[in-house]
Amino acid sequence: MGDLAWVPQSCTLPTEEQPLRVAEWDGLFAERLTAVSRPGPLRLRLDLAGGRGVEERVRDLAEREGGCCSFFSFTVTPGEDLIGLDIAVDQQHVTVLEALTARTAAGGRP
Repeated sequence: MGDLAWVPQSCTLPTEEQPLRVAEWDGLFAERLTAVSRPGPLRLRLDLAGGRGVEERVRDLAEREGGCCSFFSFTVTPGEDLIGLDIAVDQQHVTVLEALTARTAAGGRP
């Protein structure tokens, strides 16, 4: 996934900004990811370690990602020590969700 070939054409984020966005997700995964699950074929559930500013960081990143890739649906569930992030897509974009799942399994490493 290092070559960004998995980014769908429907993404409106300028090409030169895509590696920066991927790096933001990678940083979040590397620093905060505690658990990953797939409650359904079109859903990914991430548990992220909480802390000062983490919820705002997750919400900001999810909002910006949803702004350029409107096929994503993000739900942030705050908790005392854990932040839940549910990511859903339509059937047409399941491969993008699978690529994101693989990225999380790698702990944010390409």
